[in-house]
Parts: sequence; C-alpha cells; structure tokens
Amino acid sequence: MKYKMKNIKIKVAAIFASMGLLAINGCKKSFLDSDQLSQYSPSNLDNVEALRAVLNALGLASRGEYFGDSAPYLTESIFSDVAVEGTTDKATPAQNLVSLITPEADLNSDNTNKIGWYWTNFFAAIRSANTVISNIDRPMYKSEEEKNQILGAAYFYRAYFYYRLVHEFGDVPLNLEDFDAPKTDFYSTKRDVILHKMKADLEFSQKWVKDGVDKGQVTNGAVNHLLSKIDLALGDFDGAIAAASKVIDGGTYALMTNRFGSTASDPTKNVVWDLHRMDNKAIPANKEALYLVIDRETLPGRTNLGSQLMRNTVPAWHFANLKIPQGGLQDIVDGITAEIPLTLMYGRGIGRYRGTSYSTKEIWTDDTDYRHAKGMWMDMTDLVYNNPAIKASKDPAISSLYGKPIQQFTSENINKVFTNGSLDTIRHWFGWPHYKVFINSTNQYAVDPSWNPPRGTNTDWYVFRLAETYLLRAEAYIWKGQKAQAMADINRVRSRANARLLVDANKVNMGTVLDERARELFWEEPRKTELTRIAYIFAQTGIAAYNGKTYNMANFSENNFFYDRIIEKNSFYRDKVPTVQGVHFEIAPYHVLWPVPAWAQRFNINGRINQNQGYAGAENNVPPLDKIGE
Repeated sequence: MKYKMKNIKIKVAAIFASMGLLAINGCKKSFLDSDQLSQYSPSNLDNVEALRAVLNALGLASRGEYFGDSAPYLTESIFSDVAVEGTTDKATPAQNLVSLITPEADLNSDNTNKIGWYWTNFFAAIRSANTVISNIDRPMYKSEEEKNQILGAAYFYRAYFYYRLVHEFGDVPLNLEDFDAPKTDFYSTKRDVILHKMKADLEFSQKWVKDGVDKGQVTNGAVNHLLSKIDLALGDFDGAIAAASKVIDGGTYALMTNRFGSTASDPTKNVVWDLHRMDNKAIPANKEALYLVIDRETLPGRTNLGSQLMRNTVPAWHFANLKIPQGGLQDIVDGITAEIPLTLMYGRGIGRYRGTSYSTKEIWTDDTDYRHAKGMWMDMTDLVYNNPAIKASKDPAISSLYGKPIQQFTSENINKVFTNGSLDTIRHWFGWPHYKVFINSTNQYAVDPSWNPPRGTNTDWYVFRLAETYLLRAEAYIWKGQKAQAMADINRVRSRANARLLVDANKVNMGTVLDERARELFWEEPRKTELTRIAYIFAQTGIAAYNGKTYNMANFSENNFFYDRIIEKNSFYRDKVPTVQGVHFEIAPYHVLWPVPAWAQRFNINGRINQNQGYAGAENNVPPLDKIGE
C-alpha cells in the first residue's frame, strides 16, 4: 500500500538536512552536553530557516523511540502491567529486572534494554531545543508572531523530553541553555521544579503555536495535550481539565467516528482500522491526530529498518514449528510464497513484546469492541496450516488440515529441539492487535530486499491523539472525585470503538482509566512513564487508590502504586514465571524509577547527578537543587 501524498505538506528537505544534529557517537562523555558541537554553530543560526531545521530535527528525535528492532518503546512497555520481554532464547533481555537493571549494566542494547538510549537521546534533544531558545533573538523575523511560534515549538519539545525524563529517572539535571563547551558540573534538580518550569513555558506556547501546520510539526493541540499531562503530574487537576478541554472542545479536532481514507470502502473492517492505516494518519480528513512523527519508505533519509512493529510485537509463530497432529511436517508456514501467505498477512514476529494475560485477555470482555473484533485482533488460532506439503499429502487426514486453524503445541506436536524440550508459550503463543501493528507496502521488497521476511515497514505514527486527551481529562476528573464526568469521557472513546458503555459511575476509578488506555493506546502511550506519573500523584496527594492503599513520598521507592499495579496485573512478574533459559521474571518497587547510567555520573567529575534509591550509589546522593539557576 503506497502513501497518497496529495494534500500532505511536509518539509522533507529541511528535516533531512538537519539529521546530523541528532547523531551521537559512542563516547559516553556525550551524555548531557557532547564534545561534538552542533553543525548549527552560532554563526549558522542567524536565520529563520536554520532554526526551523533544528525544530524538524527534533521531530526526528521524537520518532526514534518507536522504530527499529527492539525499539526503545519496548523498554517503556516491559516496565509495566501490559507486557514483558518475550525473547526467551537468551538470558540477556530485561526479564529479571532485579538482577539485570543496574547502573553498571549494559543499558543500551537490542539484547538487553534501552534505558541508556532514553538518557542519551532525550538529553541530546533537549540540547537541540536549547539551541533554538538560546539563539531565538538572532534572526530577522517577518513578525513577532513568527518568532514566538518558533520559540513556542522549541519550548514544547523541551517540555516533552523533560516530562518523559522526570518520569523515567526522577530528579535529573535541568538545562535551560545551550553550551559552547563541554560541561562536567551537572547537579540533579527536583522533579517538581522542572515540571513547573515546563508548565510556564507551555503556557507561552499555548498563545503562539498554531494548528493547521505541516504534518509532523508541533500543533496547538499537542501543546495543550502535553500541558494537561504536566498539570496532572503537578496535581493541578483543574488546569489539566482546562488544557484538555481546549483540545476537545476547540473545534479543530474530533474523534474519527465515520469511515475515512484509503480503506473506507473495505466492508470487512471498521473506523478503528481506518484510523491506524499507514496512509491515513496524516491526511487532512483525519481530525484525531494532534502530533505525528513522519516516516515514509519513499522519502530519502527514511528510518533504515522502518517500524519493525510486525517483528517486535507479533509472536514468533513461525518458530513454533508445530507438527500436524498426525506427526511429521513440522512447519506450519511456507513463507510468503504459500497459497495462504501468512507471513505477508501478519509479519514474521519474534515476540519481543509479549503482552500479558491482562492486556491480551482480561481487559477484552466486550465482544462488540472493534479493537478486539475478528480480523482486527489476532489470536493464534486465527492462523492456519498453510504448508503446501500438507495440501499435497495423499493422506486425507493430513490434507484436510490445510487452511484449518493451527492447534496449540503440546509435548507431542512440538519440535522439542528448538525449545530444549520446554513448551515456550511465552514467546510463541499469544494474541496481538493486528489493526495496530500491520504495516505493509506493495513495493517494500523492491525498495529494500532486507524487508524479506516482512517486519513492518516505514509508517507515520501517532505521538498524541485525541482519544488520549479524553482519557487524560477523565483521569483529572477522577482525581477530583467527579466520576460521572470521568465516565462520560471514557464512554466517548468506548463509543467510537463500539464497546458497551459504562453505566455505573460509582465503579469508575483509576483502574478504569488504565484499562481503557491499555485497550486504546497500544504502542502509543509510554506505559512506564504514565504509571510512574500516577504513582507520584498518589504519593504526593495521599489520595487512596482503588486497592485501598495510600502512599507517600517518604518511602516512594519502597512502596508505590506503580509496583502494586504491576504485581496485580502482570502475572509474569507476580508469579516470577521462569523462561526456558531458567530466568525468572521479576520486578521491584524501586523500578518505579530507572537507574542513572553509571557512565553519566563518572564523567560528571565536578558535579553530582543523584542515583535513584534502590540502586548502588544512591548512598552518595546530595540534596537536589530546588531552585532554577542554582
């Protein structure tokens, strides 16, 4: 399926001209400031187009966490209630988080986790935003409005990356200006101080950033959406409601409730399918997208390996090597050339993202929900035996299996050599949201033969979408005890999905919102970030959670809602389930915050970046800065 570029304006040349700004070498000294000074040196930042190019490069920085094999977003997901790391063929992935997630561990590898990726790349992005902010007065502008629009967009990006960092790592260094030399005297700043500064900046952006801009650029809707999140994090629930309401009620954006785009005429699908098609996300008819990242296989400088979502999130069904019940014929699939081309239809996954029973089964109690309908959601039994040798068999008992649902493997019908004699349903047998992760292209093999077998090619992706704005406002209403209003907002999302509406407001709580987020925002919400944010709010306010517990900041790393929610919903961590390698899934309360990579502290020789409680080195912490400018 090719993109329809009509009516989509993207400043591609500026985007890819600025890609070099984001390059980060392997030297760990670059953890916050980098020895490599930007190609946009002060002498080059005296014109408007140069500053816009840096903003476009920040769009690329946003894009990076979603795409590629073992995409960073996987790490956000496995520190949560919705998923675990499913590659059980080795012992290095983040499964036993207690033993593997340490400051000295390898924190940036496809085979371990991407915690270090977030630290390095998000701080690099903040520096790029500061490059624009620090040089904002140098160019000649057509008007004060043009200047403030650029400044407002830079404030948005800086706030976006800081919002993520403070809910991944807690107190972190606050950098508000660009550097002209390496810096080795960083100190941690309190999380709430950082958030208050980001809120003030976004209130400026609210006034100047416009809607109706080129796709992939910052919109006013995105500014208010992020401001709603930051207001929630600060406990300003009225502010969060006001910011979300500006998006919901402003007239520019709307939930997509009618069929639209290139797939609108397909009678076997529905509006949710249309919403998540690769060539529908950035078209003018789509009123739900607040902020997108752009990635097209037809554009120069595209992500080399694309989204790889069909590789990362689909079970390794082709590895299962199921024997037919009669024995023999171990392969169920004959690649993309089979009469029933399962690989082309669903991708050849390797099961990195292993959904939990909670996210793949327990929340799906509504048989009318579009998001879990036949053809939208895939269960393993929706796959069929398609090896041509089965169809060609002279034994009717065998040939009759062709095109029939596969059967879950047992000790009798599995190829034991592959799994060392164990039945690995962790990696090979689970359901997935086909409507979200199916990313195809008719010419992907011609463009790049490395796409064979299909992994999920280049695609635009939602960062902020109006459905989440409704759920943010619902959450704010719950914090205020206004459950009827919260139920109404949740029902707007459920109604579009054709799910049964909630009818008892007294039963609506934070778990209700989290369940709906899990249904609606697969691979869109940074689940660990959002759970940590909610855990902070419970601890800061003392509001009782739906589990009957109250929390406080005094022992946040030992007792928090983040951990209790995961143990409640994620049976892998709760039951310390073993893998075929003998590794047991395990998580601890202090994983509410990630460790600051040890190399970040080592090169900061004249300052102190505090380590989070629960990790080695926290005993050397100093009081974090509680004022800007200290």
